[in-house]
Amino acid sequence: MSEEHYMRTIDLRGKELTRAQMLEAMPRADMGTDEATGLVQPILDDVKAHGAKALRAYAEKFDHVVPKSLRVPTDVMDAAVAGLDPEVRAAIEESIRRARAVAKNQVPEDFHTDLAEGARVSERWIPVQRVGLYVPGGKAVYPSSVIMNAVPAQAAGVESLAVATPPNRNDPDGWPNKTILATCAMLGVDEVYAVGGAQAIAMFAYGATDVDDPQSPVLCEPVDKITGPGNIFVATAKRLVSGIVGIDAVAGPTEIAIIADKDANPAWVAADLIGQAEHDELAGSVLITDSADLADAVQAELLKRVPRTEHADRVKTSLSGRQSGIILTDSLAQSIDAANAYAAEHLEVQTADPDAVIAKIRNAGAIFRGPYSPVPLGDYMSGSNHVLPTSGTARFAAGLGVHTFMKPVEVIEYDEQGLKELAARVNAFAVSEDLPAHGESVLSRFVTDPYDKATLEDQEQEAGLR
Repeated sequence: MSEEHYMRTIDLRGKELTRAQMLEAMPRADMGTDEATGLVQPILDDVKAHGAKALRAYAEKFDHVVPKSLRVPTDVMDAAVAGLDPEVRAAIEESIRRARAVAKNQVPEDFHTDLAEGARVSERWIPVQRVGLYVPGGKAVYPSSVIMNAVPAQAAGVESLAVATPPNRNDPDGWPNKTILATCAMLGVDEVYAVGGAQAIAMFAYGATDVDDPQSPVLCEPVDKITGPGNIFVATAKRLVSGIVGIDAVAGPTEIAIIADKDANPAWVAADLIGQAEHDELAGSVLITDSADLADAVQAELLKRVPRTEHADRVKTSLSGRQSGIILTDSLAQSIDAANAYAAEHLEVQTADPDAVIAKIRNAGAIFRGPYSPVPLGDYMSGSNHVLPTSGTARFAAGLGVHTFMKPVEVIEYDEQGLKELAARVNAFAVSEDLPAHGESVLSRFVTDPYDKATLEDQEQEAGLR
């Protein structure tokens, strides 16, 4: 970082880059999940073997408090609702309302396809039965994450929802943040655990028993899928249990990219970069522009604004890190190419014709159109979901939604005539793959002895299969 600028410049002007070179040029944070594996795997093993006893030990070690009980009583949650600031409660209620309106329209419809008389393939969308929702603590409090995870799961029809969030050492009983608890209660989620970190992921994946509570020895039943963001240890734990349970993604540090042209407001662009950098020191803030004048103006705005923001040191570290930068391009077309290579979690488009740009965007977790759709709107109250793919995974992954909590299952329904029309062809296909018993399975419905290869063709003709 120079004395004049917070952000480095990545100059692509005059360069003809291959796809590989463009991907390599993008600023990225190092995920580091491989390095964390050695620390996380023993935690997973310990919780799997010792349940609640291990959870209490890790709460004392990492959170510096052992909650009065690992499962939060419903009366504590109700008290949290009663104690909410009225303005905060109204904001949460509006966020829930908008998220539910969008989620309702996301629910996919079942369908069927008739391929011939007596030959139908249907598709049913079936909700996951039990889901564990992780809500992080750390540098900020995220009741918004409760909404973003719980609302689409409820819209999908998930029967059983459990939330885990770290205990709070500033609370005399170790209960989690009151706003998070209140949000859970307002959503109708009453299974909440004061458990954080990798140990919470282990609890969800393996379940946990509590030998110290003979009246209720099962603390938490295992889930089928785990969703929600978290730090490097949570992300590593999710990666390690993937396959035992489903996960939404292995989330990396949060990020924003802004495609802006010469007409964009540099003060607003700078404010949006700062807003994302506020999350943590590894957050990525990227400006992609074909205007060197705008780039200079944004740098100047950052110099004025960063020292005045609440978390200035955190923001400075983020903006000056290798994961952030200003990408200078020759043209708007090259800016779009860079944005597609970067595949931002959040992509703002602040250009003269945003629709023309958006039409060419292939890779983004969510797109924020125009100067009056900043990312914080999506964080809290736009109705969209803020759990989005990071670290370039938007090239192949999507954000959290109702679909995250549902499984498409095909139903194959052929009657006798429908199968009869295909029997000989299925058999021919099976024989070509050296799997003759596959064909014999089908032929058994229509011929006397499908295993007699010498007479099989005659049997097929007699049965009307040829």
